[in-house]
Amino acid sequence: MDAHYSGHPSSPANPAHAAPPKRRIWVWIAVIAVFVLAFYWIWHHRGNPAQAASSSRRMMMGGPVTLNVAVAKKGDIGVYVNAIGTVTPVYTSTITSQVNGVISVVHYKESQIVHKGDPLLDIDPRPYQAMLTQAEGTLERDTNIMAQSRMDLERYRAAWSRNAIAKQTLDDQEKIVLQNEGTVKNDQGVVDYDKVQLGYCHITAPFDGRVGLRLVDPGNVVQANSTTALVVITQLDPITIIFTVAQGYLGEIESEWHSHAALEVDAYDYFNIKKIATGKLLAIDNQIDTTTGTVRLRAQFNNKNNQFFPNQFVNTRLLVNTMRGVTLIPSSTIQHNGATAFVYVISGGAAHIKNIKPGTEEGGLTAVPDLSPGDQVAASSFEKLQDNAKVTIVSTPLPASSTSESNAP
Repeated sequence: MDAHYSGHPSSPANPAHAAPPKRRIWVWIAVIAVFVLAFYWIWHHRGNPAQAASSSRRMMMGGPVTLNVAVAKKGDIGVYVNAIGTVTPVYTSTITSQVNGVISVVHYKESQIVHKGDPLLDIDPRPYQAMLTQAEGTLERDTNIMAQSRMDLERYRAAWSRNAIAKQTLDDQEKIVLQNEGTVKNDQGVVDYDKVQLGYCHITAPFDGRVGLRLVDPGNVVQANSTTALVVITQLDPITIIFTVAQGYLGEIESEWHSHAALEVDAYDYFNIKKIATGKLLAIDNQIDTTTGTVRLRAQFNNKNNQFFPNQFVNTRLLVNTMRGVTLIPSSTIQHNGATAFVYVISGGAAHIKNIKPGTEEGGLTAVPDLSPGDQVAASSFEKLQDNAKVTIVSTPLPASSTSESNAP
């Protein structure tokens, strides 16, 4: 009976063998918790280890945030309207033939710069010279006939004064003189017309400009009033740019344009990086395009260095107005929280959030009416800042200039 009792399975378990599994479970829980905390810490501060260390120190020590500041300045800033424009010559002439004939000489070279009156093409003038000679001969004959009839008229007047002829003879002679004068005038018109036709045989440049590629050669037959171009010439200096702006800007542009001598227009390259030249607003179209709600404007530029090429696409900025004596801060200091813009104003060794309404912006500067000249705003360490956070200023970078130019909002 004693042997049976000693081997019964319901005998109490040995505590030395039951405790170790429970300790292992808590050890694994602790290890997993450490890994989770480490992973969260690395993920939250993975982009900037120094920031993690700094944040850790702030959490433990509550130290101030180190940052740079910018000082608000008083200055002028321009209000611009941006648009895409097309370089358009003031004059472009597609020259066609006004007479029938054969081209005898091509004077110009391709892409040549020509001046007003320079010869471009010659059409065989001999047929028109012969017609002019014939017309001049007819004019000379009829002129002499008219002179003879005038001499006869003087004789008839003298004879009639002596009652040597009838009054009817004198009256008839007066009408003959008038008929001969009409004939001479008609002959003179024919001569003038033939001179014009002969002039069409010698084609010259109508203005200073550049010719394009050669379109015809000597020996080609041309027809009067044909649509076939003989040469195309464009004026390059001065040159204009046509651009369109939304109709909403038209009232302000019209007001400024009529109150000033001219509005400046800046032209930038295709990538809107390099400024090409500055010109003047020349004209505003007389109607709005109803399909786009825009109006066309033309600005004129000097083009002595041929920096503009006809039909070139450029970016334009029309100076509409200049805001003077406004408060300017670097645009990079402005932060956004949804639709709300704000800055950190540094005062009393702390950063204070101030909501603002940014105005005109250009060249890295923004007009902010909510600030005053001399106010200091945070220019760095935005991710560390909170309202009323203590700060330490490292340096004070100033705006690049107290005067800037801007795009219209």
